[in-house]
Amino acid sequence: MNKKLIFQLSLFGLAMAFATVFFIPSDIEPIFWLIIFIVCAYLIAKNCTEKYFLNGLCVSLMNAVWIIAIHILLFDKYIASHEKEAVMMATMPLPPKLMMLTTGPIIGLVSGLVLGLFAFIASKIVKKK
Repeated sequence: MNKKLIFQLSLFGLAMAFATVFFIPSDIEPIFWLIIFIVCAYLIAKNCTEKYFLNGLCVSLMNAVWIIAIHILLFDKYIASHEKEAVMMATMPLPPKLMMLTTGPIIGLVSGLVLGLFAFIASKIVKKK
C-alpha cells in the first residue's frame, strides 16, 4: 500500500468536507465525487504497482474520517444549508451527530468499494511511470 499517496488523495475528502459545509449543495455533490474518484483512480493506477483496489478503498475510508469530523465539528453550519438532510435526520432514532458517526463509516466503505473498483479498472488502462 502507498500510505503517502492514500493520505494525499484523502485531502480531496478534506476539501469536500469543507466545500459541502459552505458551498456545495447535496444535489450536485455526486458530480464532484465522480470527478474526484476518476482523478484518484488515475493517480492510484499511475503511482502504485499493486493493490490498486485496496489503495482506493483506503482513500475513501480516510475521506470518510475527514468528512465525519468536519461535518460534526461544523454541524450547525452544515445542517443550516442542507435542509433535506435535516428533515431526514429528524426522523432517525439517533441524535444527528451520532447518526453521522455511525453511518459515515458505512458510506465510506461503500464509496471505497466503488473507488477501489475504479482504481482496479484504471490499473488495466493507465500506463505506469
